[in-house]
Amino acid sequence: MDELTPRYLLSLPLHVVTEVYGEKGLRRRFQLEVATFTEAGRSVLERAFRLTERLHRDDRRSREPVLNHLLRVTLRIMCHYQVRDVDVLAAALLHDAVEDHPEELAGGAPEDPTTAALAVLARDFGPRVAELVGAVTNPAYDPARDKDDQYREHVATSLAGNPWARPIKVSDFTDNGVGVLYTVGPKVRRAAVKYGPLVPVLRELVARPDTPLTDDVKAKIAGQFDLAEQRFAAILEPS
Repeated sequence: MDELTPRYLLSLPLHVVTEVYGEKGLRRRFQLEVATFTEAGRSVLERAFRLTERLHRDDRRSREPVLNHLLRVTLRIMCHYQVRDVDVLAAALLHDAVEDHPEELAGGAPEDPTTAALAVLARDFGPRVAELVGAVTNPAYDPARDKDDQYREHVATSLAGNPWARPIKVSDFTDNGVGVLYTVGPKVRRAAVKYGPLVPVLRELVARPDTPLTDDVKAKIAGQFDLAEQRFAAILEPS
């Protein structure tokens, strides 16, 4: 890392930063990007990162710390989706906090941990950040119904009423979709079954006029959806 100049690190694709430099590289990339914001904006994003770091400090995926995923989701929105809205970026950093660590975030074991955790975010970061995180937080599902169907219904309904939450969910989906490349065994098919039918739902939401992304960014995302559909179709193809 020491031999990298900021200009060079800022030029690298996020997957290259991850593969070559890991968490340390993603942290440094985040620091460099955040340095371009106003002092007030930097303060919010740095506080959100510290909270994310504390909540997810021991969380791992099969290949890496969960913190890498949260950093990539946020950096993608910032760099590739060209979103500079600090509330959206703070919510992106915190988008798994309520779902994964509601009691820790709430500071105890309340009767309704999700509501209590969102109230803490509203107190510390403002109601809009809490609303955005709530929009991408999965609810408790009815065990009598198919979980994947309920997941897609929740995404469609929740994001329909919250355009600014759409970039967060799309970046999250993109990062999870890329993760299929590094998954082996039964998890590959499971991911394709879960995420494949979600592509047309997200495609329609992104294309809406009220989605706060430029036409160029929407076109780039549409191309990524095309690749995702091809990948999922190949995974589910009978052998």
